[in-house]
Amino acid sequence: MDKINPIILTDEDTGEKFTLEFSRATVKFAESKGFVLGEVGDFPLSRLPDLFFYAFRMHHQNVARSRTDTILEDMGGLSKEVIERLGQLYMATLQSIIRIDEDEQPKNLKVTVEL
Repeated sequence: MDKINPIILTDEDTGEKFTLEFSRATVKFAESKGFVLGEVGDFPLSRLPDLFFYAFRMHHQNVARSRTDTILEDMGGLSKEVIERLGQLYMATLQSIIRIDEDEQPKNLKVTVEL
């Protein structure tokens, strides 16, 4: 699996940079708050801002939801490309524990499985 590059945002007023991506811990946090990636298409007005907020948690844990909402407004909303990248970043984290392509064997396995 190819690495998905994070999203980098720059606040033009302050010069502050934000790196958006996910780790297992941030996905667990989102799940513990009831977030379900599959609901983004059904409830975009609530779930897209949620996904955007959770993407900050890996590198900017102390950024408040009110700040991410303001950043989202200042961006003029999320482009299709940003939404797709957020989804890819989220899914890449899930793929760290779920092998999507069964034909692709990870290298240097230390545990084998027999079924």
